[in-house]
Order: sequence, then C-alpha cells, then structure tokens
Amino acid sequence: MKWTYKAAGVDITAGEEAVAGIKALVKETFNANVLSELGLFGGCYLLPIQQYRNPVLVASTDGVGTKLLIAQQMGVHESVGQCLVNHCVNDILTTGAQPLFFLDYIGTGHLAPAMVKEIISGMAQACRANGCALIGGEMAEMPGLYHASDYDLVGTIVGIVERGNLLVNRVQRGDVLLGLPSSGLHTNGYTLARRVLLPHYSLTTYVPELGMTLGEALLTVHLSYLPVVKSLLSRAGLHAISHITGGGIIGNTRRVIPPEFELIIDWEAWQMPPIFRLIQHLGKVTDEEMRRVFNLGIGLVLIVAKSAADEFARIITEEGMQPVIIGEVR
Repeated sequence: MKWTYKAAGVDITAGEEAVAGIKALVKETFNANVLSELGLFGGCYLLPIQQYRNPVLVASTDGVGTKLLIAQQMGVHESVGQCLVNHCVNDILTTGAQPLFFLDYIGTGHLAPAMVKEIISGMAQACRANGCALIGGEMAEMPGLYHASDYDLVGTIVGIVERGNLLVNRVQRGDVLLGLPSSGLHTNGYTLARRVLLPHYSLTTYVPELGMTLGEALLTVHLSYLPVVKSLLSRAGLHAISHITGGGIIGNTRRVIPPEFELIIDWEAWQMPPIFRLIQHLGKVTDEEMRRVFNLGIGLVLIVAKSAADEFARIITEEGMQPVIIGEVR
C-alpha cells in the first residue's frame, strides 16, 4: 500500500475547505484595526493607543469544558462557539478590560468543514456582539489523539483597559455584592450535571420543569455581561468583578478580595433556577457541593460601594437585566 497523509487520517484538502468556508464569517468581525487577512501565520492588530493615556493589555485563555460533549451528541455546534467567546470576554471584564481581538483553537479527530463552519459562526456572532475581532486561529486534525467525532475548543482573548480604571486593590469593608443572573450552567459543572441527569433523561426529552428539552437547556448560551456592565467600568463605586465559573460564587469572588476580608452570602436572596434544582434533587447533591460546583443562577458579581449599589442596580435594570444584592464584604 502506498500511504498518503489522507490515508493516515489527516485530510489537508478538508482543512483548506474549512478555512475557505469561514473566511466570510470571520471578516464580518473585522474593524479598522485589523491589518491582516485570515490564513496568515499571525494576526495583526493595530493597538488603539491614541484612545488611552496609559493602556494595559489583558489576556486570557479558556475553554467550555464537557459542554462540548452535549454539543457533539446533539449535533449542535454554534452555541458552544458563542459560549467560548462570551466566557473569555467575561474573564477579562473582571479587570475592567474590554476586548480587542480573539483567537481560537479547534482540535479534532476528523475535520468536517460543515461542523467547523457552525462553530466559527457562533464565535463570529459573539465577537460581533462584543465588539471583538476574530483575527485568527488553528484547526488541527489529530486522529491518533481524538476519536473521529470528538473535538476540543479553546479561545484566547486580548483586551485593553486604562490603567486608572483597572479593577485591582479597591475592595473595602462593607462593599455590597450585586449579583447578575446567569442563563443556566454557562460552561461549568457539566461533568456532574451529565452524571446526574443523563441516566434519567435523554438529551431530546422534553422536561416540563425546564420548559424545553434537556439538551436545549444544557446548550443554553453562556451570557456575556459586557453590554450590561460597560457603562459602569469607569465609575468610582465599582471596586471589583467576579465571573462565576468553576468554584462557585464564593470560590471565584474570593479571588478578587483581599485575604483579610470575608464574604457574607445571603443564599435566600434569589431563587435557584430549575436546572439546578433538578440536578440537586436527582443527584441528592448537598447544598455545600452545589455551591462549590455551580453558579446557581448568578453569573457575575459586582462588588460595589454600598452608597453606589442602588444606582448601579438601576442602571443594570435599564440595560435589561435584573440584579440582586446577594451579600457583602466584611
């Protein structure tokens, strides 16, 4: 047998087709600062330093965890592309930064151009919504590492913030925790959720408590909080932001407060959404474990001066989201 790369499992032509299929989608995210076309060895972005006196770049890399398994089993891939971008946007938002550009990595056992196009379509949609340019990425076909239908998804984001607006070392005793609602699990806790829920339901089962199928509930897009919070980033009353991912409300919010302070959470201040109640009931999961693993309906926490809490809540409500005071710093 005469071996070729394709016969060994890597189809270069499929990769070229995938790139060709996403070029138009990616270009829709470009702005005047993007100086390169998709397909080069590196993406070029003109730093808008004229808009800042003392600019600070903020970078973050993340994935969407085993939510990918739900997307793969459902054959629905656009939502995880959106989730990836929104998750990364929220991560740098905790410093006060707004996104400049985004890069992605897709590793798979078999490169399917249609699937790649769907993933990138979701990323491009989220990038446009967040004012972020998708300037490059990598698609790797590795049949010896991934099963044929498997893929992994990782994103890197770079943002910018004026140094004077950087959210570090501002938290004070008596600050209020203003919680913003999540859309569901977002991108964390899926390993436990799958272990608890899938023995009882298929992904296509309509679950009355959820008002949709289980698969639809688990693929609900991770919210970006940038549009709601953007106008607050330069206000003096904003002291810190916590993105509630793996580790729950306490685990993540402790990351942005000094070690000598403690968090007082009023767990009765909001109602836990149905998806979390279902997981806790079916899995007999303790309150402590639920609080360590899931966001429980709070996707972002703003730590604000007590005197500014009402004004911040009013602004966020006008932006279309209903915040709730969930505790304080002591």
